[in-house]
Amino acid sequence: MLIAHRIALDPNNAQATCLARAAGTARFAYNWALAEWKRQYDAWKADNTQPEPSQAALRRQLNAIKRAEFPWMLEVTKNAPQMAIIQLGQAFQNFFAGRARYPVFRRKCVHDRFSLTNDQFRLDGSRIRIPKFGWVRMREALRFAGKIMSATVSRVADRWFVSIAVDTPDSSHLPEAENQGTIGVDLGVSALATLSTGETFPGPKAHKALRDRLRRLSRSLSRKVKGSANRGKAKARLARLHARIAAIRSDATHKLTTDLTRRFHTIGIEDLNVRGMMANRRLARSIADMAFFEVRRQLQYKAAMRGGVVAVAKRFYASSKTCSGCGHKLEALPLSLREWTCSSCGAHHDRDENAAINLAAMAVSSTVSACGGEGAGPVREHQVEPAPAKQESGGKVNFA
Repeated sequence: MLIAHRIALDPNNAQATCLARAAGTARFAYNWALAEWKRQYDAWKADNTQPEPSQAALRRQLNAIKRAEFPWMLEVTKNAPQMAIIQLGQAFQNFFAGRARYPVFRRKCVHDRFSLTNDQFRLDGSRIRIPKFGWVRMREALRFAGKIMSATVSRVADRWFVSIAVDTPDSSHLPEAENQGTIGVDLGVSALATLSTGETFPGPKAHKALRDRLRRLSRSLSRKVKGSANRGKAKARLARLHARIAAIRSDATHKLTTDLTRRFHTIGIEDLNVRGMMANRRLARSIADMAFFEVRRQLQYKAAMRGGVVAVAKRFYASSKTCSGCGHKLEALPLSLREWTCSSCGAHHDRDENAAINLAAMAVSSTVSACGGEGAGPVREHQVEPAPAKQESGGKVNFA
């Protein structure tokens, strides 16, 4: 199993300058290769006798001309430009396979990063040795054991990080879940998560809390003269605030998902259409501040590490409009209505808690179906009925 450990670096001023130079070299190589790819592809479409572009051919082409045309590339590790072109080739593979959009040019201060293969760097406790730079201090040592595959050095605001990918022999490096039963998790805007047990996890709403300061710094940046030293300082202050907002949001998300996967073996969640929800101009900012997809992503990989199961209800499963007591389904339930009473059984429901209870019931039925055959419920979408099979630990049941 491939797992990455992101560690903050503590470079001195000279090393920080060298890291920025390597990131700039990688960005230049990526943009040069993208422009050259476009030119060669157009020539190949017009004349099939011309060679079709590829990342291997572009790397050879850059190696042939860089000493004469780009001698400053020799001041940094050779992996910086070479890995950037390899990444461009992967981007085109994803584009032609329909998994991503057409690659775009990288921008300074936005895509400041470069990658290293496992033979181009060494680790020694809390230090990493990068070619041309020497030893750079890390804030902590690598936590995972296994074969080191690669490393990516990146900058966020004015801080440098290294993400080290490790191929671990065992994916269950975390203790198994306590198995306190099955839990349903309803994600929302007023509260980040509402559980079927009645617990609520309020989101930090970092963007909302720091919005006034964000506006002030943005206004200050817009007033500075382009190219001036004061504009650079204002830009750095704004970048640090954006990084702080992202860090607060990430911290809350990790604490929530770690707590849930540590306590519960089976977790039921919804397949939210986040892009469609963001089309609501009144709620888009609040929805983006909660990071719904990141919560789902972390729940899935952390549950797998602990031997748990994440059951994902299909997108149009009416978890909020269905009575968790009798199963009666409402025709409509406005978003402004936070509580409602079932006309069939008379039960009074909190909208979010009722949805979480229904998701927990869905998760139970889905795991029973996986172990013992066909199960009832609104979440099964098998076009061909599979034979009953024993459920494997650490699996994920996806009904999206």
